[in-house]
This record gives sequence, C-alpha cells and structure tokens, in this order.
Amino acid sequence: MPEGHTIHRLARRHRNLLRGHAVTASSPQGRFEDGAAVIDGAVLLGTDAWGKHLFHDYGDHVLHVHLGLYGKFRDGSGTPPEPRGALRLRLVGGGHWLDLRGPTACELLAAPEVEARTARLGPDPLRPDADVERFLDRVGRSRAPAGTLLLDQSVIAGVGNVYRAEVLLRAGISPWTAGRDVTRPVWQAVWEGLVVLLRAGVRAGRIVTTEPEDRERPAGRARRVDAHYVYGRAGLPCRRCGTPVQRDELAARSIFWCPVCQPAD
Repeated sequence: MPEGHTIHRLARRHRNLLRGHAVTASSPQGRFEDGAAVIDGAVLLGTDAWGKHLFHDYGDHVLHVHLGLYGKFRDGSGTPPEPRGALRLRLVGGGHWLDLRGPTACELLAAPEVEARTARLGPDPLRPDADVERFLDRVGRSRAPAGTLLLDQSVIAGVGNVYRAEVLLRAGISPWTAGRDVTRPVWQAVWEGLVVLLRAGVRAGRIVTTEPEDRERPAGRARRVDAHYVYGRAGLPCRRCGTPVQRDELAARSIFWCPVCQPAD
C-alpha cells in the first residue's frame, strides 16, 4: 500500500497539472459514473493530502481517493490513450489527463464529510498543521505495542509498514514495547524522524532510510538493496551491529527488527 509520501506527491502533481482548469470527468469502467457526471466541467480549485487520503477540491464537491493495496494513478499530456480495462476515473484538462485504477475508495464528499473523515485520522507528519502533542499523548498512554501504534491511522496518519520498521530501528525501540513504556523524548524523536524520512520520500519518490555510511556502496544514489536498515532483510545482517534481522507478524503485517539494536523489555 502506498505510504503517505506517495499521496503527498500525487496531491502536488495533480495540483500542478490540473489546478485552475475545468476538467472533463468520466468513468469508463462505469463504477463511478454518477460521481464523474457531477464534477464533469468543474474547475479543480486545489488538492490536499492527509495520510493515505487524497482530496481534489471542486468547490461544492470534494473527490476523495484512497488507493488501498491496488490503486494507482497514471498521467500524461496531450490526447489520452483509448480507455482499457477497469478504469475507474479519467480526468482531462489543461492539456493533461489522469487515470485512476483499482482504488479502495473513490467518492464525492461535501465539506462536512471531509472534516468528519480527517477528524478520524491521526496527525500527519507531512502536514504543517500536524498536532504532534496529540500523537505524543496518545502513544504515551497506550498499552498497545509501538509497532501496532505506528500502523494505526487514527494515531498517526501516513505511516506504513516500511516507515514503521525503519523508524523503530532508528529509535532503538522494540516493536513489542508498549507505547506507555517508551519515554516521551524518544517518541518525540520518532515523530521528528518520521518528518525527515517522509519529506525525503516526497522529494525522491521512494523510501530511502539509510545513511550513506551504512550502505554497501556509500557513494552515489542509494541502490534498492541499500535503501533500508531492516525492512525486507530477514536473515541478513543488521547494518548497524551485524546481528541477523528478525521477521514476525504484528498488527497483521510483517515486522522486521534487530534484536540487539531494539532489545525487548
């Protein structure tokens, strides 16, 4: 599932391509035909992202998209290609086109519904209005494992499985340590680490969490095999201490961690 940096990149991309233009909206697949008819001819006023949720503002209506596991946007300029397959939504305007396939959610919301939707989400480290105190209070009182809390979108929005594993390693927290057993300064460091990592992801369009000195090839662009400390590296040596990385299940997702750098209580 795309993590928060991807959705913020999409919001910026769509804003650059379509803002200020009247869009032609259609649903070749037919599953969003009524919604497409409502915004057909409307002007895109702006875009926004909160965690893994993308919003297009058309004035009286807001298009809400959650990509889920299989959703994907594609865009281009000029005449769009002939629609094929399960194309949920096509937007055309300003000499550009956007195609959306396979989202978990594609719906129109009124402003109060948008507010209700975002009110259920935790603070997003990529948003300038993020309420870090709300995050710190929530995790500091919780008996839930740290690795569970970071995937809970009502606790913190936009963090997925890769960022979860990587920021816990950087902070030296075992995924199974209860939130309330982690000190507030350490949780503060987790938040600040996520701000840095997510912003880097927005800039690069990929998740790279390693420092150059911890990579097999320190110079140049980080290769895929050098991109992470523990995520996807079960059985391989921890980049910091050499201990084999462990893998288990936590919050219905695979979790990767180093038992030495992240000792259990």
